[in-house]
Amino acid sequence: MKPPYSITGKVLKLVASISEKIGEVNSAHLSKPPTELRKKNRIKAIHSSLEIEGNTLTIEQITAIVENKRVIGPKKDILEVKNAIAVYDYLDKLNPYSFDSFCEAHGILMSGLIDSAGRLRSKSVGIVKGSEVTHIAPSSDMLKPLMNDLFAYLKNDDDLVLIKSCVFHYEMEFIHPFIDGNGRMGRLWQTLILKDAYPVFEFLPIETLIKERQEQYYESLGKSDNSGESTVFIEFMLEIVLESLEELLNIQNVSLTNIDRLSLFKSIVKEDFFTRKEYLKNFREISSATASRDLKYAVENELIEKFGDKNTTKYIYK
Repeated sequence: MKPPYSITGKVLKLVASISEKIGEVNSAHLSKPPTELRKKNRIKAIHSSLEIEGNTLTIEQITAIVENKRVIGPKKDILEVKNAIAVYDYLDKLNPYSFDSFCEAHGILMSGLIDSAGRLRSKSVGIVKGSEVTHIAPSSDMLKPLMNDLFAYLKNDDDLVLIKSCVFHYEMEFIHPFIDGNGRMGRLWQTLILKDAYPVFEFLPIETLIKERQEQYYESLGKSDNSGESTVFIEFMLEIVLESLEELLNIQNVSLTNIDRLSLFKSIVKEDFFTRKEYLKNFREISSATASRDLKYAVENELIEKFGDKNTTKYIYK
Protein backbone atom coordinates (compact mmCIF):
# COMPACT_ATOMS: atom_id res chain seq x y z
CA MET A 1 0.00 0.00 0.00
CA LYS A 2 1.28 3.46 -0.91
CA PRO A 3 2.13 5.58 2.16
CA PRO A 4 -0.19 8.59 2.58
CA TYR A 5 1.15 12.02 1.56
CA SER A 6 0.17 14.98 -0.63
CA ILE A 7 2.12 16.72 -3.39
CA THR A 8 1.64 20.37 -2.39
CA GLY A 9 2.61 23.53 -4.25
CA LYS A 10 5.50 23.92 -1.81
CA VAL A 11 6.75 20.40 -2.59
CA LEU A 12 6.64 21.08 -6.34
CA LYS A 13 8.47 24.39 -5.94
CA LEU A 14 11.18 22.77 -3.79
CA VAL A 15 11.62 19.86 -6.23
CA ALA A 16 12.02 22.33 -9.13
CA SER A 17 14.63 24.35 -7.18
CA ILE A 18 16.54 21.20 -6.18
CA SER A 19 16.58 19.96 -9.80
CA GLU A 20 17.94 23.34 -10.91
CA LYS A 21 20.68 23.24 -8.25
CA ILE A 22 21.65 19.68 -9.24
CA GLY A 23 22.13 20.98 -12.80
CA GLU A 24 24.39 23.76 -11.47
CA VAL A 25 26.35 21.23 -9.40
CA ASN A 26 26.96 19.07 -12.46
CA SER A 27 28.03 22.09 -14.53
CA ALA A 28 30.53 23.09 -11.84
CA HIS A 29 31.97 19.52 -11.68
CA LEU A 30 30.85 19.23 -8.06
CA SER A 31 28.83 16.02 -8.42
CA LYS A 32 31.86 14.47 -6.73
CA PRO A 33 33.29 17.33 -4.65
CA PRO A 34 37.07 17.75 -4.11
CA THR A 35 38.73 15.15 -1.85
CA GLU A 36 39.28 17.43 1.17
CA LEU A 37 35.71 18.68 1.05
CA ARG A 38 34.37 15.12 0.84
CA LYS A 39 36.37 14.12 3.92
CA LYS A 40 35.32 17.22 5.85
CA ASN A 41 31.63 16.77 4.98
CA ARG A 42 31.67 13.07 5.84
CA ILE A 43 33.08 13.84 9.29
CA LYS A 44 30.49 16.60 9.81
CA ALA A 45 27.70 14.21 8.78
CA ILE A 46 28.85 11.52 11.23
CA HIS A 47 29.28 14.05 14.03
CA SER A 48 25.84 15.60 13.52
CA SER A 49 23.89 12.35 13.12
CA LEU A 50 25.43 10.91 16.29
CA GLU A 51 25.18 14.15 18.25
CA ILE A 52 21.42 14.11 17.65
CA GLU A 53 21.45 10.71 19.44
CA GLY A 54 23.52 12.03 22.38
CA ASN A 55 27.09 11.22 21.31
CA THR A 56 29.55 13.57 23.06
CA LEU A 57 32.62 13.35 20.78
CA THR A 58 33.76 16.52 19.02
CA ILE A 59 34.54 17.06 15.33
CA GLU A 60 38.25 17.01 16.25
CA GLN A 61 37.94 13.66 18.06
CA ILE A 62 36.01 12.12 15.15
CA THR A 63 38.64 13.42 12.71
CA ALA A 64 41.31 11.73 14.85
CA ILE A 65 39.40 8.42 14.75
CA VAL A 66 39.08 8.70 10.96
CA GLU A 67 42.86 9.18 10.83
CA ASN A 68 43.41 6.12 13.09
CA LYS A 69 44.69 8.19 15.99
CA ARG A 70 44.06 7.35 19.64
CA VAL A 71 41.14 9.17 21.23
CA ILE A 72 40.15 9.38 24.89
CA GLY A 73 36.39 9.36 25.44
CA PRO A 74 33.43 7.17 26.43
CA LYS A 75 33.85 3.69 24.90
CA LYS A 76 30.26 3.65 23.64
CA ASP A 77 30.69 7.00 21.88
CA ILE A 78 33.96 5.90 20.24
CA LEU A 79 32.35 2.64 19.06
CA GLU A 80 29.37 4.57 17.64
CA VAL A 81 31.77 6.71 15.60
CA LYS A 82 33.81 3.73 14.37
CA ASN A 83 30.61 1.94 13.33
CA ALA A 84 29.34 5.04 11.52
CA ILE A 85 32.65 5.40 9.65
CA ALA A 86 32.44 1.72 8.68
CA VAL A 87 28.89 1.98 7.33
CA TYR A 88 29.57 5.18 5.37
CA ASP A 89 32.69 3.55 3.88
CA TYR A 90 30.43 0.63 2.89
CA LEU A 91 27.79 2.77 1.11
CA ASP A 92 28.80 1.68 -2.40
CA LYS A 93 28.06 -1.96 -1.48
CA LEU A 94 24.59 -1.23 -0.09
CA ASN A 95 21.47 -1.45 -2.25
CA PRO A 96 18.94 1.26 -1.27
CA TYR A 97 16.06 -0.88 -2.58
CA SER A 98 16.95 -4.04 -0.64
CA PHE A 99 15.54 -4.86 2.80
CA ASP A 100 18.42 -7.31 3.38
CA SER A 101 20.89 -4.51 2.63
CA PHE A 102 19.01 -2.27 5.05
CA CYS A 103 19.37 -4.84 7.85
CA GLU A 104 23.04 -5.37 6.96
CA ALA A 105 23.68 -1.62 7.33
CA HIS A 106 21.97 -1.59 10.74
CA GLY A 107 24.16 -4.55 11.75
CA ILE A 108 27.30 -2.53 10.96
CA LEU A 109 25.98 0.69 12.51
CA MET A 110 24.92 -0.92 15.80
CA SER A 111 27.54 -3.69 16.10
CA GLY A 112 28.61 -4.07 19.74
CA LEU A 113 26.05 -1.49 20.87
CA ILE A 114 22.94 -3.70 21.02
CA ASP A 115 22.50 -7.49 20.96
CA SER A 116 19.99 -7.36 18.11
CA ALA A 117 22.10 -5.38 15.61
CA GLY A 118 20.78 -6.06 12.10
CA ARG A 119 17.57 -7.70 13.34
CA LEU A 120 14.03 -6.36 13.71
CA ARG A 121 12.89 -5.75 17.27
CA SER A 122 10.91 -8.48 19.02
CA LYS A 123 9.05 -6.30 21.52
CA SER A 124 6.81 -3.22 21.51
CA VAL A 125 8.33 0.24 21.94
CA GLY A 126 7.18 3.80 22.48
CA ILE A 127 9.03 7.10 22.07
CA VAL A 128 9.13 9.28 25.17
CA LYS A 129 9.92 13.01 25.22
CA GLY A 130 10.30 14.19 28.81
CA SER A 131 7.48 12.52 30.70
CA GLU A 132 5.19 12.25 27.66
CA VAL A 133 4.82 9.25 25.31
CA THR A 134 4.83 10.89 21.87
CA HIS A 135 4.63 7.80 19.67
CA ILE A 136 3.66 4.15 20.04
CA ALA A 137 5.34 2.15 17.27
CA PRO A 138 3.56 -0.73 15.48
CA SER A 139 3.78 -4.11 17.23
CA SER A 140 6.72 -6.39 16.43
CA ASP A 141 4.61 -8.92 14.49
CA MET A 142 3.72 -6.16 11.97
CA LEU A 143 7.29 -5.05 11.27
CA LYS A 144 8.25 -7.42 8.45
CA PRO A 145 5.10 -6.87 6.34
CA LEU A 146 5.26 -3.09 6.95
CA MET A 147 8.92 -2.90 5.91
CA ASN A 148 8.26 -5.13 2.88
CA ASP A 149 5.46 -2.76 1.81
CA LEU A 150 7.73 0.26 2.32
CA PHE A 151 10.52 -1.23 0.18
CA ALA A 152 7.98 -2.23 -2.48
CA TYR A 153 6.80 1.40 -2.60
CA LEU A 154 10.39 2.65 -2.79
CA LYS A 155 11.24 0.26 -5.61
CA ASN A 156 8.05 0.40 -7.69
CA ASP A 157 6.28 3.73 -7.21
CA ASP A 158 6.52 6.28 -10.03
CA ASP A 159 7.00 9.33 -7.80
CA LEU A 160 10.30 11.24 -7.94
CA VAL A 161 13.24 9.85 -5.99
CA LEU A 162 13.52 13.16 -4.13
CA ILE A 163 10.02 12.67 -2.71
CA LYS A 164 10.32 8.91 -2.13
CA SER A 165 13.52 9.39 -0.12
CA CYS A 166 11.66 11.71 2.28
CA VAL A 167 8.64 9.40 2.49
CA PHE A 168 10.88 6.43 3.27
CA HIS A 169 12.71 8.40 5.99
CA TYR A 170 9.43 9.36 7.68
CA GLU A 171 7.72 5.96 7.36
CA MET A 172 10.77 4.11 8.65
CA GLU A 173 10.89 6.39 11.71
CA PHE A 174 7.15 5.78 12.26
CA ILE A 175 7.51 1.98 11.98
CA HIS A 176 10.59 2.07 14.25
CA PRO A 177 11.78 -1.38 13.10
CA PHE A 178 14.78 -1.68 15.43
CA ILE A 179 15.15 -1.52 19.19
CA ASP A 180 17.73 1.29 18.72
CA GLY A 181 19.43 3.15 15.89
CA ASN A 182 16.26 4.06 13.97
CA GLY A 183 17.08 7.78 13.70
CA ARG A 184 20.56 7.06 12.39
CA MET A 185 19.17 4.56 9.88
CA GLY A 186 16.48 6.97 8.63
CA ARG A 187 19.04 9.68 7.89
CA LEU A 188 21.57 7.22 6.44
CA TRP A 189 19.03 5.52 4.16
CA GLN A 190 17.70 8.78 2.76
CA THR A 191 21.28 9.71 1.88
CA LEU A 192 21.76 6.30 0.20
CA ILE A 193 18.53 6.61 -1.82
CA LEU A 194 19.51 10.09 -3.02
CA LYS A 195 23.10 9.04 -3.74
CA ASP A 196 21.89 6.24 -6.00
CA ALA A 197 20.18 8.80 -8.25
CA TYR A 198 22.51 11.78 -7.71
CA PRO A 199 26.12 10.93 -6.66
CA VAL A 200 26.66 14.37 -5.09
CA PHE A 201 24.48 13.40 -2.10
CA GLU A 202 27.04 10.87 -0.86
CA PHE A 203 29.17 13.74 0.43
CA LEU A 204 26.62 16.41 1.35
CA PRO A 205 26.29 16.89 5.12
CA ILE A 206 22.47 16.73 5.19
CA GLU A 207 22.73 15.45 8.77
CA THR A 208 24.53 18.67 9.79
CA LEU A 209 21.64 20.81 8.59
CA ILE A 210 19.16 18.50 10.36
CA LYS A 211 21.17 18.92 13.59
CA GLU A 212 21.10 22.71 13.19
CA ARG A 213 17.30 22.51 12.87
CA GLN A 214 16.81 19.57 15.22
CA GLU A 215 13.74 21.02 16.93
CA GLN A 216 12.00 21.54 13.56
CA TYR A 217 13.05 18.02 12.51
CA TYR A 218 11.21 16.45 15.45
CA GLU A 219 8.36 18.94 15.09
CA SER A 220 7.81 17.93 11.45
CA LEU A 221 7.84 14.24 12.44
CA GLY A 222 5.24 14.98 15.16
CA LYS A 223 3.01 17.05 12.86
CA SER A 224 3.11 14.28 10.25
CA ASP A 225 2.20 11.72 12.93
CA ASN A 226 -0.78 13.87 13.99
CA SER A 227 -1.99 14.47 10.43
CA GLY A 228 -1.66 10.81 9.41
CA GLU A 229 0.52 11.59 6.39
CA SER A 230 4.15 12.59 5.78
CA THR A 231 3.54 15.83 3.82
CA VAL A 232 4.93 18.21 6.49
CA PHE A 233 8.05 16.06 6.87
CA ILE A 234 8.55 15.88 3.08
CA GLU A 235 8.46 19.69 2.87
CA PHE A 236 10.94 20.01 5.74
CA MET A 237 13.40 17.49 4.32
CA LEU A 238 13.24 18.97 0.81
CA GLU A 239 14.16 22.34 2.35
CA ILE A 240 17.18 20.65 3.98
CA VAL A 241 18.19 18.99 0.68
CA LEU A 242 17.95 22.33 -1.17
CA GLU A 243 19.98 24.11 1.50
CA SER A 244 22.72 21.45 1.35
CA LEU A 245 23.07 21.96 -2.42
CA GLU A 246 23.12 25.75 -2.02
CA GLU A 247 25.89 25.47 0.58
CA LEU A 248 27.98 23.36 -1.81
CA LEU A 249 27.50 25.86 -4.64
CA ASN A 250 28.39 28.80 -2.36
CA ILE A 251 31.90 27.46 -1.72
CA GLN A 252 34.28 29.89 -3.35
CA ASN A 253 37.32 29.02 -5.45
CA VAL A 254 36.74 25.28 -5.59
CA SER A 255 39.67 23.87 -7.54
CA LEU A 256 39.80 20.23 -8.53
CA THR A 257 43.07 18.29 -8.33
CA ASN A 258 44.06 15.74 -10.98
CA ILE A 259 42.85 13.00 -8.60
CA ASP A 260 39.48 14.77 -8.24
CA ARG A 261 39.09 15.08 -12.01
CA LEU A 262 40.05 11.46 -12.64
CA SER A 263 37.70 10.22 -9.92
CA LEU A 264 34.83 12.35 -11.21
CA PHE A 265 35.37 11.28 -14.83
CA LYS A 266 35.37 7.62 -13.76
CA SER A 267 31.87 8.06 -12.32
CA ILE A 268 30.79 9.47 -15.70
CA VAL A 269 32.38 7.02 -18.19
CA LYS A 270 32.31 4.00 -15.87
CA GLU A 271 33.67 0.99 -17.86
CA ASP A 272 33.61 2.57 -21.33
CA PHE A 273 36.65 3.46 -23.44
CA PHE A 274 37.37 7.18 -23.83
CA THR A 275 39.82 9.52 -25.55
CA ARG A 276 41.81 12.51 -24.31
CA LYS A 277 39.45 14.72 -26.34
CA GLU A 278 36.43 13.34 -24.44
CA TYR A 279 38.23 13.85 -21.12
CA LEU A 280 39.10 17.44 -22.07
CA LYS A 281 35.53 18.14 -23.23
CA ASN A 282 34.30 17.34 -19.73
CA PHE A 283 36.79 19.76 -18.11
CA ARG A 284 36.75 22.80 -20.38
CA GLU A 285 38.60 24.91 -17.81
CA ILE A 286 41.86 22.92 -18.17
CA SER A 287 44.36 22.98 -21.04
CA SER A 288 45.22 20.12 -23.41
CA ALA A 289 48.58 19.82 -21.65
CA THR A 290 46.90 19.44 -18.25
CA ALA A 291 44.57 16.77 -19.66
CA SER A 292 47.60 14.89 -21.02
CA ARG A 293 49.36 15.14 -17.65
CA ASP A 294 46.23 13.83 -15.86
CA LEU A 295 46.01 10.81 -18.15
CA LYS A 296 49.77 10.15 -18.00
CA TYR A 297 49.57 10.20 -14.19
CA ALA A 298 46.59 7.81 -14.26
CA VAL A 299 48.39 5.36 -16.56
CA GLU A 300 51.60 5.45 -14.46
CA ASN A 301 49.62 4.86 -11.26
CA GLU A 302 47.60 2.05 -12.87
CA LEU A 303 44.27 3.83 -12.52
CA ILE A 304 43.60 3.48 -16.25
CA GLU A 305 44.93 1.40 -19.15
CA LYS A 306 46.12 2.92 -22.41
CA PHE A 307 45.50 1.34 -25.81
CA GLY A 308 46.75 2.47 -29.22
CA ASP A 309 49.09 5.32 -30.08
CA LYS A 310 48.84 9.00 -31.05
CA ASN A 311 45.47 9.65 -32.79
CA THR A 312 44.20 6.13 -32.05
CA THR A 313 44.90 6.29 -28.29
CA LYS A 314 42.04 5.20 -26.05
CA TYR A 315 41.81 4.70 -22.30
CA ILE A 316 39.72 2.63 -19.93
CA TYR A 317 39.49 2.65 -16.14
CA LYS A 318 40.78 -0.44 -14.37
